[in-house]
Amino acid sequence: FIIIILHVTCAFQVYMASQSMLIVLVGATPDYRIEPQRKENPSSQQELPQHVTFTEDIDSIVTEWFLIKQQAYKVSLAGSLFFAGLLIGNIVFGPLSDKIGRKPVYLTGLFFEVVFGYVSALAPNYEVFALSRLLVGLMNGGIGLVCFVLTQEYVGKSYWAMTGTLTSMTFAVGIALFGALGYFIRPWRSLTMAANSSGVLFFLLSVTLPESPRWLYSQGRTEQAEEVLRYVALRNGNTANNLMLQRVGVAKGGNCDNRHTGILQLVIHPVLRLRTMVLMYVWYACSLVYYGLTLGASETSGSRYVNVAMYGLVELPAYPLCIYFINKQWAGRRKSMASFLGLAGSACLCTMLIPENTGTLFSITSLALLGKLMVSAAFNIAYVYTSELYPTVIRWADHGLHVNRFSDITTSVVDKRALHTSMPFTVFCLSGLSAGCLGLLLPETLNGPAADTLEELSSTACGRVLESKVIQ
Repeated sequence: FIIIILHVTCAFQVYMASQSMLIVLVGATPDYRIEPQRKENPSSQQELPQHVTFTEDIDSIVTEWFLIKQQAYKVSLAGSLFFAGLLIGNIVFGPLSDKIGRKPVYLTGLFFEVVFGYVSALAPNYEVFALSRLLVGLMNGGIGLVCFVLTQEYVGKSYWAMTGTLTSMTFAVGIALFGALGYFIRPWRSLTMAANSSGVLFFLLSVTLPESPRWLYSQGRTEQAEEVLRYVALRNGNTANNLMLQRVGVAKGGNCDNRHTGILQLVIHPVLRLRTMVLMYVWYACSLVYYGLTLGASETSGSRYVNVAMYGLVELPAYPLCIYFINKQWAGRRKSMASFLGLAGSACLCTMLIPENTGTLFSITSLALLGKLMVSAAFNIAYVYTSELYPTVIRWADHGLHVNRFSDITTSVVDKRALHTSMPFTVFCLSGLSAGCLGLLLPETLNGPAADTLEELSSTACGRVLESKVIQ
């Protein structure tokens, strides 16, 4: 039964990926020409449709609402609004999931994301479309982190690396599937409708999911946690009538020491404060490089549908590498994440050292794909690693570090190529290398116990500067 649960929560990433990549295809700008006139080019947006001829057979928001010339910024703006929604969703939904539970927050967010997704497909004008993308991003960011945490808390800590990797791998497959879907469904409204409809299926499947027993236990609701575990055991064909969880600290979830549990603890708690400062920058770098390279897929020469699929599929080799390295004592989470970030930055550096027109093997595109592979590995490790660095009572905070999706907004709004063709790769290079070095300050979590409360975090033995000290 737990395998079925993991299949549902991991496969949900296909829907998440299609929503994240939607603007790449529905906002595609085809080649066009403006018919010469006796007077200057059309001065108003109302006059423009009379003089524009699109030379590619593409149906997108650009061709429907003529988002070219002075209106071209609206395409990037729609993408930016989606990522701005992700930012808000990560901040708002995390505390809610810690307060009222993972499942109700997840289901509510998924329901409204599907509703707003259909609003995007049926939008009568650009303004409604842009607003709906903001709301879809809001729900997407919130339920994305809640779903990931829920997946991790369904299994023991020894399986976190595997489930985290499967989640990231499914997201990559979702990007590739969205590229294929866009190839077969060209009208942008039909594509948006089809991409959003999978959310209905996942909502129906998710209704039967149990609440996280680890979250229930961390809140002091031990009997309910036992009921969930017995239910899972029964569905697995086992009997667990004598299952009893240890009653430690009746106020495990309501201890007065936890009264400040939430985002404030990231500032008050000395261990969390230091870890959060480092992780915020690591997440910033991972997010910037990952989405910067991915959203630039449509700007690569060749078929935009093949490019989108390729930038998804290139991630897949990264995940077996993750599983191998992060479970080795000589590598672990910390060194592996830092190394992959450094390699991603180095790949972006190499793109600036070769001419634009070179062979296929050492082209800018191939090096960008190599950088995408490396940063995908680092991003995947960051998901797993951060979950292990935070206790259950504020585990939302690890993915609340998605506040660094300011990097995504920057990627969508500012076309750095307008300044210089190598500008994006310069930023990606510096971000990857610096984040890799900074990540080495974090403690190693391989084979360590998972903390459920702040008290357990504070009593964990350590050997590094950013770990907590042993309380004698």
